[in-house]
Amino acid sequence: MAAAARRSSRGWWLPAGVFAVVLLAQWPLLFNPGYFSHDELQWAAFAQRGTTVGWFDLDVFQYRPLTFNLWLWLSHGLFDTPQLFHALLVAWGSVNAVLLYTAGRRFGMQAWPAAFGAAAFALGPYAAYTHGWIGTLGDLLWLSCALLAVLGTQLARSHIAAAVWVALWTACGLLSKEAALAIPALLAVAWWFDERKPRWLVVAIASGTIAAFYLALRLEVLLYMPREGAQYTIGLANVPLRWLEYQLFPPIFPLLEVFTTFRRGFGWPLVIATLLWLGMCFALWQAGNRLLALFLFGGIAALAPVLPMASSWNQYAYGFAAVTAMCIAAAWPHTTRVGRFAITVFATLVVLHGAVVMLRMYQVGRVQSVFSPALADAVEHHRAATPLRLRIGDGAKDWIFRRLTHDIPEYQGVAIGERVRLVGDGETAEYVIEADGHLIPLR
Repeated sequence: MAAAARRSSRGWWLPAGVFAVVLLAQWPLLFNPGYFSHDELQWAAFAQRGTTVGWFDLDVFQYRPLTFNLWLWLSHGLFDTPQLFHALLVAWGSVNAVLLYTAGRRFGMQAWPAAFGAAAFALGPYAAYTHGWIGTLGDLLWLSCALLAVLGTQLARSHIAAAVWVALWTACGLLSKEAALAIPALLAVAWWFDERKPRWLVVAIASGTIAAFYLALRLEVLLYMPREGAQYTIGLANVPLRWLEYQLFPPIFPLLEVFTTFRRGFGWPLVIATLLWLGMCFALWQAGNRLLALFLFGGIAALAPVLPMASSWNQYAYGFAAVTAMCIAAAWPHTTRVGRFAITVFATLVVLHGAVVMLRMYQVGRVQSVFSPALADAVEHHRAATPLRLRIGDGAKDWIFRRLTHDIPEYQGVAIGERVRLVGDGETAEYVIEADGHLIPLR
C-alpha cells in the first residue's frame, strides 16, 4: 500500500518537477529584456496597425493562419513587456516538456529516465532557441499538436475517438506550420515500433488523410510559388547535408545556429562531435537495436518536411530534439556502463550548449532593447531626404544589427522602412553603432 501511495505521489510531483526545473533553468530567456530578430519587430508593427491574416489565403507560401493570428494578438498585448512575452513562450515550452514526459511514460519508459529525457529536450540548443525567439511560435504550436495527438491516441477509449482526435490536432498543426506534415510520419513510426498496435495504424491513416488533403490544396504553391529568402528553396540534394548538420550540431556548444555547423570546414569540433554521436549510437545499440532504429527513423520522420530545404535552422529540429532525447533517455536503464558514460558526456554537452544559446539570446535581447529605441529616436530627428546612415563599430556584431534593421516598418510609432542604411567602414555615416547597441553621433 505504501508503494502504491509513492507511485500515486510520483504521478503528479515528477511532471510538476519537470515543469519547474525546465522553467527555472531557462532564466536567461525569462529575464530577456528585448528581442532576437527583425520579425518580432515587424509583427509588432503589424499588430499596432490592426493587421489580420486570412484563414483561407491558401495561395500564400507561408500559410500559417493559426500561428500568425495568435502572434498578432500576443504582440498587441505583450510586445511592450518583452519579459512577460518571453515568459509565456518559456512556460509553453515547459508544458511541452511535461507532455513529452507523459507520452514517454505511457510508451513504457521508467519515470526518472522519462523526466531526464524531457528536461534534456527542453534545455538543449534546439528547444532553447525555439523558446527564446518569438518568431518560432509556429514550432511550439505544431509540436504541442503532435504531442496532444500522441497522448490522445494513448488515452482514447476507441479507435474512432482516437482517429477523430488525431485528425483535429493534425489540422491544427498544419494551420500552424508546414512542419506538422511530420505528424503522420511520426505516428507511423509509433505504429511500427509499438508492437504494430492497430490503433496507431488507424490514427496514422487519419492524420495522413488530413495531410494529403492539405497537400492537395497547397503542393503547387509549396513547390513553385516565389518565396522570400533563398533558405526556403528545396531540393533532394540538400537532404544528406541537412541531416548531418542536425545530428552533429547539438554537442558543439560554441555555435549559436545550426546552419553554421560546417561553415569553418570539417575541423576538430566536428570530428569530436562525430565521435560523440557515434558513441551515443553505440550506447543505444547496446540497449537494444530497436532503440537505435527508433532514434534514426523517428528523427528522420520528425525532420522530413525540412530536410530538403536549402538552409537548416534550430527551430526546424524542435520535434527532432523531442524524439531523440526520449530515445536516448529510454536507453539509459538498459545499456552498459560504457554506454551510460557515452550518454552522459553527450547529454552534458547538449545541455551546456542549450545554456550557451540562452545566454547569447539574452545578450542579443539586451542589445536590441538599447538599439531599437535609439534608432527610432535618431530616425525621428533625421531631417535629410537621404536615409540615416549607420556604421557598425568595433566589437559590434554585424549580424545582430543587420537583422534588427531589416525591413522594420516602424518602431514605437516611428516609421523605419527604407529610412535606414548600414554602410561600410570607408563610407560617410551619421552614427556609429556600439557593441551594446548605443548610437554615437559622428556630426
